Amino acid sequence: MPDTDTDTAHALGASRTLWELVERRARLTPDRPALLQDDRSLTFGGLRDRAERTAAGLWDMGVRPGTVVAWQLPTRVETVVLTVALARLGAVQSPVIPFHRDREVGFALRESKAAFFAVPGEWRGFDHTAMAHRLGARGVFEAYDTLPDADPSSLPAPPPTTGTDVRWIYWTSGTTSDPKGVLHTDRSLIAGGSCLAHALRLTADDVGSIAFPFAHIGGLDYLVMLLLYGFPAALIEKFALPDALEAYRAHGVTTAGGSTAFYAMFLAEQRKQPGSRLIPTLRLLAGGGAPKPPELYHAVVREMGCRLTHGYGMTEVPMITMGSPDDTDDHLATTEGRPPEGMEIRVVDGEVRLRGEAVCTGYLDPAQTAEAFDDDGFLRTGDLGYLTDSGHLVLTGRVKDIIIRKGENISAKEIEDLLHRHPAVRDAAVIGLPDPERGERVCAVVESDGELTLDTLTAFLRDEGLSVHKLPEQLEVVDALPRNDTLRKVLKYRLRERYSRP
Repeated sequence: MPDTDTDTAHALGASRTLWELVERRARLTPDRPALLQDDRSLTFGGLRDRAERTAAGLWDMGVRPGTVVAWQLPTRVETVVLTVALARLGAVQSPVIPFHRDREVGFALRESKAAFFAVPGEWRGFDHTAMAHRLGARGVFEAYDTLPDADPSSLPAPPPTTGTDVRWIYWTSGTTSDPKGVLHTDRSLIAGGSCLAHALRLTADDVGSIAFPFAHIGGLDYLVMLLLYGFPAALIEKFALPDALEAYRAHGVTTAGGSTAFYAMFLAEQRKQPGSRLIPTLRLLAGGGAPKPPELYHAVVREMGCRLTHGYGMTEVPMITMGSPDDTDDHLATTEGRPPEGMEIRVVDGEVRLRGEAVCTGYLDPAQTAEAFDDDGFLRTGDLGYLTDSGHLVLTGRVKDIIIRKGENISAKEIEDLLHRHPAVRDAAVIGLPDPERGERVCAVVESDGELTLDTLTAFLRDEGLSVHKLPEQLEVVDALPRNDTLRKVLKYRLRERYSRP
């Protein structure tokens, strides 16, 4: 086995499956910590062993290779163990973000045909178990602080595979009101995590952190990174500052982040204590998922005393480009970084298209798959941009009508459809506006026949079942929406121009 961290990571990156990667890391460094949470620590060997016991418990429940298991769980040690256990069995996993509610969860369960559904019980004031039964979910079981458990000696060998079988169904809103089921293999996710790890120049001496929902595709990206380089990550179940700072400091976190919103929150806390470092051990903030204003980059580097690298990814391709710590400040502030080896980027009529091992295999709906890929096998991203002479990617806009708030895709159409149910709304357009903390904020522009306030409108949307993270943060009431002269289509670019002004 190679001696250096980087060479070892490259060798491990050739693993065909997530379980194979877990086993290989456990053999290399069984006693090195992998997961840190509060006063708990689980080693890489312990992760393998606990996952095998959980896999045996799941086997006794009837989970088999190819069984679809949905899970909606917070960022906890148990969630990671369950994920690895399902990978050991060759099950198909369908992670669901914990703050999704009946509409999104019901759709994911129906479309994936999940045979089992793992939930946290009552979590943060919401009863997930009751929702699961309300939706008619099959095989519901709670997996917050206890997991299925049995003697692993009864387990059959891991199912044979090249790593190219579909084992993951992730969900993205895209441009329509219903989510899309994105199909990934173990190999596509290992490729994405490998690209991220190598771009960030991490080592076995680092201590990472997962403060975003592990059910996000970035969760698996990060787990792969830990397994490749053999360093631990602190798991933050609820990211709220300043409360979460204690965990970052106690575990000596060296790399943190998540998205633009995370950078802004860290910076706001740093400004409360100028002259002393917010997290003394922190050397790198890294993330993606939402636009990053150049001025935010410069403020973080100047005031927090660490590097900031930002990247470009999506549920279909978790790692496309990434800034590197050895990039120039100009590149880090104004671009999305460079693509890793093996990621092909083609710009066609301004649209960014992608081909490579980290690209998903398609969607649950074959028609969506056919539409998404061009004749050469490149994924149409719907994002507009260009490559610089140095190979860095600059994004300039989006073809898709989505809003990216705190790294999560929000469908404007879904919100518009619900707004049209309001008796005082004649017509509505929902747009994303630049926001230094969230990347974008949700703005509803409506034609109204009555009195409307933001509070009454968001209360109505809550009652209609819209998730909290999709609620508009700004309301503008107009006499008439701007439209073109042919099909009377609403001209959203005019609304963005009008309400983006200071």
